[in-house]
Amino acid sequence: MPHPEIVSRTRWQAARDALLVKEKEATRALDALAAERRRLPMVRMPADYAFTGPDGTAGLRDLFEGRDQLVVYQFMDNGPDDVCSGCASFNDNVGRLEHLHARGTSYAVVSDMPLDQLLAIRRRMEWTVPVWSSRGSTFSSDIGAGDGFGLAVFVTDGVDAFQTYFTSARGVDRLRFDFNILDLTPYGRQESWEDSPLGWPQSEPYSWWRLHDEY
Repeated sequence: MPHPEIVSRTRWQAARDALLVKEKEATRALDALAAERRRLPMVRMPADYAFTGPDGTAGLRDLFEGRDQLVVYQFMDNGPDDVCSGCASFNDNVGRLEHLHARGTSYAVVSDMPLDQLLAIRRRMEWTVPVWSSRGSTFSSDIGAGDGFGLAVFVTDGVDAFQTYFTSARGVDRLRFDFNILDLTPYGRQESWEDSPLGWPQSEPYSWWRLHDEY
């Protein structure tokens, strides 16, 4: 297995300091994006969604659980015989929700899958996050996910719910703990799209993804 060049501590520190300048620039750019994101307008959501959960039917406002903000992961429905490994691994990376709750923000997984299938996945993956089936509704299409996946953000004024943000694809995977940690390592995510030195271990994107109990 190839490795990075071995150098003295002094040379390593100089290279690290040079990279740190660029990392700080990227951090400031992300801060500026977040500030712009906070100033996005919002759109009123329909009030007639009927989500199905373990305790019955609920509307979108119920998913807020009494808080002002709500983040929804729209989990892809791949049919009765398949589970989206990317969606599952994203939610494997979701930690304790109390930290979000402390800032008046709830989190929920929503999918067009039938509730029984969604609950079976939650049990298998040992998640504790709230899950809701949006089957039979236009919710996934309305928020921008269509037949795919995505992350949507909502706020409420106490009466209505409003969508403020949506992202999918790379916008979602940049939020994952495991990907962010792998990006700090010499070999990275080890996927073929990455700009890595010649000979670094790489495979095609998605080809290595599994449900966590299948590795």
